[in-house]
Amino acid sequence: MDKGKLYGILLITAMSVIALLLAAIPAIKALSLSSLIMGIILGMLFANTYRTRIPSTWEPGLKFCSKRMLRLGIILYGFRLTFQDVVAVGVSALVIDGIIVAGTILLGIWFGKLIGLDRDSTLLTSTGSAICGAAAVLGAEPIVRASQHKAAIAVSTVVIFGTISMFLYPIAYRAGLFDDFTAQQIGIYTGATLHEVAHVVGAGNAMGEQVATSALIVKMVRVMMLVPVLLIMSYCLALEAARRCNTIEDTTEKKKKIIVPWFAFIFLLMICVNSFLHAYFDGQQWLVLALKVIEVVSTFMLTMAMTALGCDTSIAKFRQAGARPFVLAAMLYVWLVAGGYLLVRYIVPVLG
Repeated sequence: MDKGKLYGILLITAMSVIALLLAAIPAIKALSLSSLIMGIILGMLFANTYRTRIPSTWEPGLKFCSKRMLRLGIILYGFRLTFQDVVAVGVSALVIDGIIVAGTILLGIWFGKLIGLDRDSTLLTSTGSAICGAAAVLGAEPIVRASQHKAAIAVSTVVIFGTISMFLYPIAYRAGLFDDFTAQQIGIYTGATLHEVAHVVGAGNAMGEQVATSALIVKMVRVMMLVPVLLIMSYCLALEAARRCNTIEDTTEKKKKIIVPWFAFIFLLMICVNSFLHAYFDGQQWLVLALKVIEVVSTFMLTMAMTALGCDTSIAKFRQAGARPFVLAAMLYVWLVAGGYLLVRYIVPVLG
C-alpha cells in the first residue's frame, strides 16, 4: 500500500478512536450521540482547521475510508437484524414502516422540487429521513453519486431533527399526549418516525422498557428496508439516465455506467445468516461473543466513514448549499411527527 494512503487511513483511524472515546463519556452518552455522530463532528472540525495542511498524497486514504469502509460497515450492520424481528412486530408495524419509508421519500422528492433543491441533496436527505439517518445517507451516496459534502449536509439535517425528537417524544409522553396509545403503539410510533437507531434507543428508554423494546424492533425492520430502497433508487436513476440519451448506442453506454449496489445484496445475505444463527444457536455464548465483536467492528467502520465524510465538509460548502436542505428536512420532519401519529392512531387498531 502507498505510504500516503496508509497515513490517510491512520489519520481517520485515530480520529475515529477519539470519536468512540467521546461517545462513551456519560454526559455525551446520555444525549444518545453515537460515535458516528461524534466522528462527523470531529471530521468537520478538522476540515475547517487543519485539513489544508495535510499532504495531498493522503487523500486516497481518506477516500478509502469514506467508500470502502462504509460499504463493509453496512454489510456487517446486517448482523444486527433478523427476519424473526419482522414477524415479532406484527402486520400493523410493517404497514406503517412501509408507508413511512415510501411516503417520506416520495414527499421528499416533491418538496425538493417545490423549494428548488438539487436532486442529489433531495435524495440523500429524503433517504436519511425515511430509513435510518446517517447510515441510510451513506448507503445512498454511492448510488446517487453525490458530492461528499452533500452527504455530510444531509447527515447533519437528520441528526438535528432526530435529536429534537429524541427529547420531544419523552416530554410529550410525560405530558400525557400519548395517553390514548398503548405502550406498543408508542413503540411503533417512535421506531417508525425517529431518524437514527441511537435516537430510538434514547427516546424509547426514557419512556419505559416495553416501549423501548417495541421501538427498537420496529426501527430495525425499517432499517431492513434500506435494501429495496437502494435497488429501486438505482433502477430509477438508470431509467432517468437512459431517457437523457438521444440514441440507443448512448443509452447502452450509459447503462454500463449505472452503479449496482452490490453491498446491499450482501447486507441482505448477512441478515439471512444472522436469522439462521439465531434460529439454531440463540443464546449460546460463542454466538453472543461473535455478534458483539461484529457489532463493534461494524460501528468502528461506520465511524471511520463518517469521520472521513466530515473531513470533506467545510463551512464554505455549507454556505454553498444554503438553507434548502434544512428546509426540506424540516418539512419531512413535520410529516414524520404528524403523519406518523395519525398512521399509528388509525391503522394499528384496525390491523392489530
